[in-house]
Formats: sequence, C-alpha cells, structure tokens
Amino acid sequence: MSTVRVTPPDDDVRTEAAARLAGLATPVGALGRLGEAAVWWSAVSGTCPAPAPSRVRAVVFAGDHGVASYGVSAYPKEITALMVRQFLGGGAGVAVLARQHDVALKVVDLGVDDDLDGVPGDVTAHKVRRGSEPLHLRDAITADEAVRALAAGRTIADAEIAAGADLLIAGDMGIGNTTPSAALIAASLGLPARDVVGRGSGVGDTALAAKEALVDEALARVGSRVEDPTQRLAALGSADLAAQVGFLVRAAERGVPVLLDGVISVACALVADDLAPGAAAWFAGGHRSTEPAQALALSKLGIEPLLDLGMRLGEGSGAVAAVPVLRAAAALLGEVSLLEDVLAAGSDGSAAAPDHDG
Repeated sequence: MSTVRVTPPDDDVRTEAAARLAGLATPVGALGRLGEAAVWWSAVSGTCPAPAPSRVRAVVFAGDHGVASYGVSAYPKEITALMVRQFLGGGAGVAVLARQHDVALKVVDLGVDDDLDGVPGDVTAHKVRRGSEPLHLRDAITADEAVRALAAGRTIADAEIAAGADLLIAGDMGIGNTTPSAALIAASLGLPARDVVGRGSGVGDTALAAKEALVDEALARVGSRVEDPTQRLAALGSADLAAQVGFLVRAAERGVPVLLDGVISVACALVADDLAPGAAAWFAGGHRSTEPAQALALSKLGIEPLLDLGMRLGEGSGAVAAVPVLRAAAALLGEVSLLEDVLAAGSDGSAAAPDHDG
C-alpha cells in the first residue's frame, strides 16, 4: 500500500462548533471532555450541530499469534476460535455491549489457527492464513500477506460504510495479540520494550519479563526495516492487525470517523497514520486501557480517550462502551440553549437565566 494523504475534517465546522460550545448556557468549560468530543464529532460529521451517531458499526478482527506459544499470554491460543463463536452467538463482552448500545457487530477471521467449520462464510471470506510466525524469530507474516491483509481491511471498511455506518469501531480477538501490538508501538515510537510491554491478559512477573525480552529480540531482529509501515506490519504484526490498519486507513480516506479501542486498536492507528498522514484526525479514543503502550500511542496521536475504567478486555468493548458518551456529547451541543437566547428571553420577562453552581 503506497502512502496516501487524507483530507482533514472540516476546520470551518470545527471552529463553528467550538464557538457554539462557548456560547451554550453553561459555565465556561463545564462540559469538559464532553464538549471536546462534541466539537470533534461536528468536525468529522461536517455539520454543526451534528446529529448524534445512530448507525454505529463495529468489526472484530480475529487472528492467532505465534508468540502465544512462548509464555507471553495467560491463556492458550485455542481460546481465539472459541471466542469467535461467542461473538457470533452473542455471549462475548462486546456482543453484550453492542446489543445494549445499538451497535451492529461483525467478526472477521484473518488469521485464526482453526478452520472454524460451520461458521457463516462472511466470517472467513477474507482469511489470509492460519496464525502467524513467532515475531522474535522470523517475520510474523510475509510482505505479500501484509499487502493482502491491508487490502482486506479496506474492503471490509467499504462494506461497513456501504451499510450506512456513520461511526466505525475496530475491535480485536487473538490470544497473544498485545505482544505484537507492543512491538508495533515500540517500533513506531522508537522505544525499548521496557517502556511499552504490559501484562496483557493478566500475566505474572515471569511471563511479563519473557514478553519484554521477546519484544526486544524482535526489534533487534527487524532493525531499520520498521521505518516502512508495511514491512513493520509484516515483521512485527499479523494478518488481523494489518487488516485493521487497512480498515482504519480506508475509513479516514472516506471521511468516516472511527472510535478507537485499546492497545491493539491504537497500535494499528499509529501505523495507519504513517501510511496515510492525517488519518488520526478522524480517530477518537474510546477508553484508556491498562496497557502502558496505549497511553504512549494515544499521546503521539494527540488523542485523549473518553473513558478510563481500568478495562483490558479488548474486542472493541471499551470503544462500544463509550458510544453513549459520544451520543450524549452530540446531544448537548445540539440541544442545550445558547446563553444569548436565554438572556434575551429573560430580558422580556418570558424566562429566567439558569442558575448554575459556582
């Protein structure tokens, strides 16, 4: 995939939204992050005030990871295939949240190490391979597979946009996937493993040390090849992560906003912004995870997440949980009275200005 430049969200609308926020019948700054989210939502929607997102669509990108056999996860890789079936059956965490918040949910298999017999054909239609290689020993996937996965992600984004999405969410499922995500963030930011590696699914100190050593070994193995985003994905990523990058790039190209999830989603967003400079302007942060790499990546992207609940589930769950917050932000900007109107009504005796604390 060649580097492309993304058209930014409408700056005039952003300015208009900021002015409207400042003019609401609320104390200055009283809405905090809700106000900031409302301004972003107006800018990416291209109108002020923008209707709240009503056609939210989430895609979970599933795949297995070769590093899972090297003591970096608290769970065996067989869980990945089992969880794909849980997404389809509605029993996964993100499936519950998606039902609660009226979010359409889809799961796609890019690299699950299982044939997933009996699942609907659209789940496996974009499969690139079964699993990935251990990234500290050799490239996780080939360059050709990375390109194919990127293309698959673009196709999936196009399909979700064609289905009417006004907001997209990228989720993940794959035992061991915080390890390649940490490696991608370290490579993207030029940081050592000790700064980015976290406990992922909840590993203990021994596994954490092994994970850190593995990421350092991978970074040393790959060397300067990480400067090319596609080679970075092939060497340190996986088919599911590469597809998520393609999904994010295509959404930004087409001007459809994305609510990011945890460390996997944000690692992919860093690579997406390298492939398509300016893409990050179309992304908002759903939540702050417990992984140290996520905070570092969000800072680089200039994104402050909407929620901080100590979550580390993945799946897109934190982003889906943030959807009602974004909807509330949009509603506030659109429906709270303007102070000048309140004062004008009060001056003719028809209404009184609101009484705010402070």
